[in-house]
Amino acid sequence: MEPKIRVWVVFDEQLKLGAGRAQLLRLIDERGSLRKAAAEFGMSYRNAWGYGAGPRSGMRLTPAGRDFLACYQKFRGGLEEAARRHFAGAFRGKEFRMRPRSPERSARGRAAAR
Repeated sequence: MEPKIRVWVVFDEQLKLGAGRAQLLRLIDERGSLRKAAAEFGMSYRNAWGYGAGPRSGMRLTPAGRDFLACYQKFRGGLEEAARRHFAGAFRGKEFRMRPRSPERSARGRAAAR
């Protein structure tokens, strides 16, 4: 059992940056190409293009973009570490398990039975 958190930075209540966009931006900067970054990220080029228009080739983050991404990653890492510590304290000495679902009650089980 482990905690999972999601966090976004919201700009003007319209554009938000979360882990997915941050990873895509990091890959764009490392690969120098939206197409290569999208392929490595497992996203279509067209979908990646929808995250932000730019030149057809030779994409890189600006120094300000790299700085922002570094701040975001530091912020997110701190939240994840704090969540792990708090989770460990809250659940110390406890053991919880998911009970298995009967095949009849799961969607996969019902589909397989058809």
